[in-house]
Amino acid sequence: MKAMTSAEVRETFLSFFEEHGHRRVASSSLVPANDPTLLFTNSGMVQFKDAFLGLEHRDYSRATTSQKCMRVSGKHNDLEEVGPSPRHHTFFEMLGNFSFGGDYFKLEAMQFAYQLLTQVFEMPPDRLAFTIYEKDDESYDLWTKEIGIDPRRIARMGPKDNFWQMAETGPCGPNSEIFWDFHPERGIDSIIPDLQADSDRFIEVWNLVFMQFNRTQSDPEHTGQWDKPLPNPGVDTGMGLERVTSVLNGVSSNYETDLFMSIIEATQQLTGDSDEERDANIIPYRVIADHLRAAVFLISDSVLPGAKGRNAITRLVLRRAARFGKKLGFNEPFLGQIADAVIDVMGGHYTELVERAEYIKQAITQEEMRFLRTLERGLTELDAELDALEKDGRTQLPGKSAFYLKATLGLPIQVTKDIVEERGMTVDMAGFQAEEDRHSEISGGGQALGEIASVEDYARILDELQSEGLLGEEGVIYTPYAEPVIDDQIIALIQNGQRVEQVITGEKAELVMSTTPFYVEAGGQVSDTGIIRGDGWVFEVEDMRRPVPGLIVHVGEIVEGAPQVGDSAHGEVDMTRRTHITRNHTGTHLLHAALRNRLGTHVEQRGSLVAPDRLRFDFSHHEKVNKDALKDIETEVNEIILANFPVVAEEKSLKQAREEGAMALFGEKYGDRVRTIVIAQNGNRYSYELCGGIHVKETSEIGPFIIVSEGSVSAGIRRIEALTGQGALDYINRQIDTIHHVAAQLGTTPDNIVQRVATIQDELTTQRRHIERLQRDLARQKFSQMVEQIDHGNGVPTLIAQVDDVPMETLREMSDWFRSKVESGVMVIGSVVDDHPQLIVAVTDDLTKQGLHAGKLIKPIAGIIGGGGGGRPTMAQAGGKDSSKLPEALNQASRIIAENYQT
Repeated sequence: MKAMTSAEVRETFLSFFEEHGHRRVASSSLVPANDPTLLFTNSGMVQFKDAFLGLEHRDYSRATTSQKCMRVSGKHNDLEEVGPSPRHHTFFEMLGNFSFGGDYFKLEAMQFAYQLLTQVFEMPPDRLAFTIYEKDDESYDLWTKEIGIDPRRIARMGPKDNFWQMAETGPCGPNSEIFWDFHPERGIDSIIPDLQADSDRFIEVWNLVFMQFNRTQSDPEHTGQWDKPLPNPGVDTGMGLERVTSVLNGVSSNYETDLFMSIIEATQQLTGDSDEERDANIIPYRVIADHLRAAVFLISDSVLPGAKGRNAITRLVLRRAARFGKKLGFNEPFLGQIADAVIDVMGGHYTELVERAEYIKQAITQEEMRFLRTLERGLTELDAELDALEKDGRTQLPGKSAFYLKATLGLPIQVTKDIVEERGMTVDMAGFQAEEDRHSEISGGGQALGEIASVEDYARILDELQSEGLLGEEGVIYTPYAEPVIDDQIIALIQNGQRVEQVITGEKAELVMSTTPFYVEAGGQVSDTGIIRGDGWVFEVEDMRRPVPGLIVHVGEIVEGAPQVGDSAHGEVDMTRRTHITRNHTGTHLLHAALRNRLGTHVEQRGSLVAPDRLRFDFSHHEKVNKDALKDIETEVNEIILANFPVVAEEKSLKQAREEGAMALFGEKYGDRVRTIVIAQNGNRYSYELCGGIHVKETSEIGPFIIVSEGSVSAGIRRIEALTGQGALDYINRQIDTIHHVAAQLGTTPDNIVQRVATIQDELTTQRRHIERLQRDLARQKFSQMVEQIDHGNGVPTLIAQVDDVPMETLREMSDWFRSKVESGVMVIGSVVDDHPQLIVAVTDDLTKQGLHAGKLIKPIAGIIGGGGGGRPTMAQAGGKDSSKLPEALNQASRIIAENYQT
């Protein structure tokens, strides 16, 4: 057999089916499109479901994919096999080939499968075994008579194993499975009984599903009387990448393949375990590798950790991985570091992992930090309760206790079960479910995947709070310019547009207090984040919203405990983040003023984003801002920062502000009273704008200001992105590091980089010219040899050849050489440069008078390589797209010349 990496197996599979007329189709998302019946994509067929049902028509009828799949419901028995089992996973890849619309059926599917396994993967045929549906005589005959499989290798199985159906009614059909035999020494005569006994002798490597019938009525006994043949039967096959890779590499566990070993080894580097220590405690390593792979792909597909539905699965696999990490000695977040190993091994095929790497790692670390905050307390309380149960001679943890650990401390029930069972005890799952159902009733339930609240819902809630005397007529009191802390109480908790009395750890909610210092996104400045805490609970504020005037909600998640309406609450804005934001906001005002000073007073703000990591400023201007102007603008802003101008906020009438020259945001509507920001010193007013945002007290607080990009947004609108403060310092440090690294690579000092690069460029230019001369001389020598091999067979002296890495400029010279050296003839030369095919055709003057035209000759030849071209009667050139077809094009050239000469 061929030992292959997982990437080689995947590419070999996809390329094989491409060569057999299949369209290579990218994997669909783990979140099924338009299929609410599925939690996750669980097979390759999901994205082709409508095509199989005839509801969607594609421009191809054969397809091949490597599909991202998840098969986990969140139930404990789904997960307890991960780790102990060598082949059970949450996330996996399914390689598949598909035929819909009646393109091909059983025989071709079997031929493809057998050829790929035995000829391409080079699996010994005597190590393969097969199963078919017990009533599928057609498949039996095809395997034995057409493919040549010994009948002793084929077991007939019942409908539970070898009959597929999409639902109780609808498309269905038999399937045939191909197995790898771990123990061929047990003999061929024991294959069938071992397959029927589900012996560990075999591992399934490929499942061929034949969608042959339409079941018109439910048929639990599988009599077949309601199965009507489909007019266009289909084929759906699935081969687990993890399994086939383990078979091809002769290892006993999927975890020993490169798909997992790089993750396991990355974990091992952090633990410091030897290989022997690792293998003696391998289950935690396996669980971490499997669950982290799942989490990376889920987050990449925007399934972030959460409390319900799909999001709960992401949270579950991350928290379970973190708990097994604790068994290896990790007391700080570590999964984000190991995520790089997943991205390294999978990112070559799934490029979205590389593109979203930082986003993925940030989400993983954030969830791990949330879990670790309460894990220690949860484990301590659980251990104490288990000790008490053992002391009393009891062996079952009450369901109420298990629910308390989940609701208050965020300990998933699966993690609780893991720990309890490690102690030789059980959990009262019926009692746990009853407590969860009771909480759902109290909190108002809600859809598993959440609902979107409407404006009407929030208006109703505001009206209720005012009617109950919890809010005054003005609604929530908004104090973003005062102290960034608040002591108040929870007056409402909202989920899915409904008020609830209590929320528990891990759940998302909207929290309302009568007063808030948290800034709500407006004027380009993003919302504040922070923490609201009470007695035994913590609410992490992730966003702020004002869904209707008068109502402000804190959007976030319960990370500890179970807050209730009426609880006392202490809120704190994340001031580190807000400081970054205020630097950027005041920076936009300075940028606006500098733009008007340098470009003209026609410049007006047309939009902005003020975030903690950057600022973005859109403005009216008719042309690109050149490099020198940008440098002048940047310098001016930094001069004002260094001059330490005071930044003063004042509230006044709109009329007064306008009379004083305050600038207003284009298209913005203002009330009678407005807030103004003036940046001035000693009577020198640099900037004066209407603004409701939060700013620094003095410009020196901004720190360095750096413009990183300038570009077009639309006609007449330009955009500048810039950094201030810590973001600018980080940028500067990265640039300095890069300069020092480049200097070291060039063998010079940072001050001499430009001079050194210029010297190297001159040297390269000289060497390139020397190489070009040598290539030209070699080409001329080779051409002289080729001229001696002119073919006179079709009545026209013809020189047809392919030369390697010869540029078009040299090919044109070859046409001159040809016509100067050959009195009568046609030359067709092809070359491939950087995977781009090129052609040139030359015709001597005498033959042009007889009707041959180089421009007409080259068109059909170039068409073969997917290109076009043209030119004069004596010389024409062309380029193409498919370099692999160049030999074929040159082979056809002689015929094309002969046909044109005859005409």
